[in-house]
Amino acid sequence: MGSPYAANAAVFLIKIVFGLYLTAVLLRFLLGWSRADFYNPVSQFLVRVTNPLLVPLRRVIPPLGRVDLASVLLLLGLSMLEFWLADLAQGLSAAPAGLAVLAFASLLDLTLRIYLISILIQVVLSWMNPGAYSPVTALLYSLNEPLLAPARRLLPPIGGMDLSPLLVLVALQLASILLIAPLRDLGLGLAGG
Repeated sequence: MGSPYAANAAVFLIKIVFGLYLTAVLLRFLLGWSRADFYNPVSQFLVRVTNPLLVPLRRVIPPLGRVDLASVLLLLGLSMLEFWLADLAQGLSAAPAGLAVLAFASLLDLTLRIYLISILIQVVLSWMNPGAYSPVTALLYSLNEPLLAPARRLLPPIGGMDLSPLLVLVALQLASILLIAPLRDLGLGLAGG
């Protein structure tokens, strides 16, 4: 068995590399699902970064309505590979079912974190420079509107203050508490067995 320091360094590098790429693929998926501007410079960056793996998959895996199944399968596959490589670097082995559940929980957690961070950035930008246009701001509004619009119907603006982001942030945190921890526990139980 190798040095625990080398194993920790390897796990760190695996998580960084996979984390960045998974974030890019997930953002591309979410922006496509929300029908964000494809020609936005940020969208074009994500397309260029993710095309090498997505284009071959899309040739054999068609979309299902607005859901890009190739992206979903790529996300699950890469996330499972990330967990498997991290376990391998530490000298561990895990059952495929456990890896699949851990991958799903990790992707769900990443999705919730993307929405949490993007909504917080959108709120801060609306306070600092309301009405200003930038490519990032346009994508934030496109990305978050599918969550904020229903919340706005439930909680209309009060005295000119839009509290829908607060409602969505609370709902995202609750989803994180109620879904991700139990899924991780299940995945760890399956991975060890």
